[in-house]
Amino acid sequence: MITNALDDAVDYSAGEEDFESSDETFRQLPRNIEAEAALLGAIFVDNRALENVSEYLRAEHFALTAHARIYEAMEKLIERGQIADPTTLRPYFQADDSLNDIGGSKYLAHLAASAINIINAREYGRIIYDMHLRRELITLGEQIVNEAYDNDIDLEANSQIEVAEQALYDLATTGDFEGGFQPFKQSVLEAIKVADAAHSRQGGLAGVGTDLIDIDKLLGGFHRSDLLILAGRPAMGKTALATNIAYNAAKNYLETKGDEGAVVGFFSLEMSAEQLAARILSEQSNVPSDRMRKGELSNEEFTRLAQASNALHEVPIFIDDTPALTVSALRTRARRLKRQHNLGMIVIDYLQLVSGSPNSRSDGRVQEVSEITRGLKTLAKELEIPVLALSQLSRQVEQREDKRPQLADLRESGSIEQDADVVMFIYREEYYLEKADPMQRADESTDKYVQRQAGWDERMERARGKAEVIIAKQRHGPVGTAKLAFIGEFTRFGNLDEHHDGY
Repeated sequence: MITNALDDAVDYSAGEEDFESSDETFRQLPRNIEAEAALLGAIFVDNRALENVSEYLRAEHFALTAHARIYEAMEKLIERGQIADPTTLRPYFQADDSLNDIGGSKYLAHLAASAINIINAREYGRIIYDMHLRRELITLGEQIVNEAYDNDIDLEANSQIEVAEQALYDLATTGDFEGGFQPFKQSVLEAIKVADAAHSRQGGLAGVGTDLIDIDKLLGGFHRSDLLILAGRPAMGKTALATNIAYNAAKNYLETKGDEGAVVGFFSLEMSAEQLAARILSEQSNVPSDRMRKGELSNEEFTRLAQASNALHEVPIFIDDTPALTVSALRTRARRLKRQHNLGMIVIDYLQLVSGSPNSRSDGRVQEVSEITRGLKTLAKELEIPVLALSQLSRQVEQREDKRPQLADLRESGSIEQDADVVMFIYREEYYLEKADPMQRADESTDKYVQRQAGWDERMERARGKAEVIIAKQRHGPVGTAKLAFIGEFTRFGNLDEHHDGY
């Protein structure tokens, strides 16, 4: 038996019972020395047993230092294509003092001779890793307690909680042994399910629909596990479009009893929840948002507003307007909403207002944005929902004659383009034409000015009330441009009649 062999080699627990009997408050850190020895013995008998645990198990996960040294040496030999057994490992430990306490190099032979069953190698590995997680959890708990006692004026309690949440998340996801390869057959079946869902829908969508036909035609809806970036310069209508999409998705979810659309979590880091709700009210009631703010509503407009408000009560949109949220806090709140209300889509307004971890902030803004985008992509995959994040564009757009945005205009980090599955730009030519309203120059003739004014009027007429959503990157399909209608006074985007009769 393994236990007997260990006892013959060294009595590593000598004195523990006496100590525990004299001090009942003593608690030993979680460990399973027998499982460690059983795994090492199984690998000695058949080196292929290492394949069952090497993906997640590391030498530092062993409680006994000597076992960690043996496992590390085994990994190195097997990786080189050599055999790892007591004979090949003995030279490494003859002059090594790390095995002295448990019998020196002879202990290797005891491990091999006392191996029970190589079939259980995976189970031994899981036990060892579980004990390691428990020890790390204890260490983390002690660290959290000590930092809470330390009254650092620069570190608020909420920040400590967020750091602790991030540490717990990292501990939970590092070394996850549930991942790995899956048969291609399983992947094909999942792909067929997605195609079948799209085929069975009237709109042919595989993801969350936006009700904006040109966008849905190009993207096929917002797909689960995707990170989508909607970028644009200020005043282009990023928040308005995101709000429209969020409302349409939530309304469809309510009307179809969950068959279409999605429960939406809206992280509004710029606007308050009331301001965001006012935009949706304005859109649905056809009451100008500025008149709502000024209190200049007629009785008929206020009645429409009240009716729209009653209709919106059940729409499953949840708004979090906490400023300067970190990625870890955002992730925690999204997970909670997923458990409680079956969250189906996240909107973040906007990316540059999300905060990274303290470490990334000290490394510079580019590194911080990179961490944020990676965190949002990880969140999309973990919850299996689309994440729509709004983003600012750099000012270099304004310096070009053609103001249509490009991928190079994404602000602060190339990782936004790299991590995103879809990158969309919103562009309204009407906005730039209004700013370029021609005035007659001193040296310009009246006829020339009239001609130039007529050209400007013609361009304004073509651009008025229209917007473009430029799909500049899409992993799942083609790029292109979606044409939309825009009604500024109601902060509403819609489908263009000239393309889609009846909308």
